[in-house]
Amino acid sequence: MKKLWEFYEELNEIVYVADPESCELIYLNRRACELYGIRSAGAVRGKKCYEVLMRSSIPCAVCNRKKLKTGRFAEEVRYNPVIRRKLALKDTLVEENGKHYRFELAVDLSVTEQQNRGYEDSEAMVNEGLRISLAASTPEGSIEALLEYVGQFLSSGRVYLIEQSERNMLDNTYEWCANGVKSQKDCLQNIPLQVVKPWYDKFQKGENIVIKDVEKLRESEPVIYKYLEPQEIHSLVVSPLMNDGKIIGFYGVDNPPEESLLHSMTLLQILGHFIVSLLHRRNHVSRLEELCFHDQLTGIGNRHAMNEYLNTLHPWQSIGVVYCDVMGLKQMNDTKGHREGDRLLVRASECLRETFGNYELFRVGGDEFLALCVGITEEELVDRMKLLKRRMQERNSLMALGSAFCRDGRCDTEQLIKDADSRMYEEKRAWYDAMQYRQRHREYSQNGEREKCRKKCDLCLES
Repeated sequence: MKKLWEFYEELNEIVYVADPESCELIYLNRRACELYGIRSAGAVRGKKCYEVLMRSSIPCAVCNRKKLKTGRFAEEVRYNPVIRRKLALKDTLVEENGKHYRFELAVDLSVTEQQNRGYEDSEAMVNEGLRISLAASTPEGSIEALLEYVGQFLSSGRVYLIEQSERNMLDNTYEWCANGVKSQKDCLQNIPLQVVKPWYDKFQKGENIVIKDVEKLRESEPVIYKYLEPQEIHSLVVSPLMNDGKIIGFYGVDNPPEESLLHSMTLLQILGHFIVSLLHRRNHVSRLEELCFHDQLTGIGNRHAMNEYLNTLHPWQSIGVVYCDVMGLKQMNDTKGHREGDRLLVRASECLRETFGNYELFRVGGDEFLALCVGITEEELVDRMKLLKRRMQERNSLMALGSAFCRDGRCDTEQLIKDADSRMYEEKRAWYDAMQYRQRHREYSQNGEREKCRKKCDLCLES
């Protein structure tokens, strides 16, 4: 019996089916194979849909597969820069033999060849790039979507964005690579600004960098050549990113077809201003997130961050909870001032960070901290609690501690936190009871009333 989607084999619209989790292609109909120059669907079955359909080595920046639902179609119009066609997309999830598949049907809106060529002029191309970019939900997603679009449209091997840090070093912060092209992002970090000084000199004059043959740099610009040659770059186009007349970085494309070098320069110049605005938006959002989700004193997450994190937990994971209460904070504030009280809180957070730094830490109250340890074992939790107590002694930081553990993640996380809080409170109460005994012991001893003390204070038995 034929699969459900095989009935679309002779349809003139594009149809493809993929695994929504792994993105592996399950099916391409005849029309799709024709447009992409594929001999048969069997030749690409099992490859990633983004590798085949978008010529990309990474998933599409604006992929909607996680939002799809069975019985409902997600619809949008998008220009596909790989096959140079404007498409009306209809996506859904279909179920076949108990398994879900992503099903997409694409209607070609490029009715005539003239229409198709018209869509490739600079204005339409830029507008489509901006539209795709702004469809992303975050500034980072917008930048990634735009670089992806530029790379696909220009048929280049790699598109990248290099930012200048406060230390006047250069970092590759965003990158898109075509299918089969090796990422260079990790290799291009902390590059001295002096390396690209010849480029910066041209940027200051309002010029872009267009290199048709990188080999010609071997003699003229050996420092730059040293960086480009290992990346298998044959040609490139680079455009500066300017803010208030100051260079904040640059972005470019590697190995575009020779006939599109000048066209690439025009496109990069136009989109550069938009990318700068996206970087501003990213920085602004990052600052807001820092204020909203981080405790300003200790730098760890706050209660809002904790609630967001709890929503991401999977039910099959083990989890350990450590609840901490900083002891003596009020007395410190009252006797030595809030600055000393803040130092007490910072020391406590440092003890936690040193002990549970690879897990999630939160300040959930004025003097309360919480560690959520997903994937930890019960034995490791016990060992780390012992280590935390040793570090508290070393740093002169006193906290009441309580912990709770769930092996398979099926426990109610909120109840787990309450259990840890309750055990912390028991330790806290015991500590204050002991402090009261010691205070009473001192008072009775000073007044010569040891007999009264001995009846109520076990500490007297030690003397």
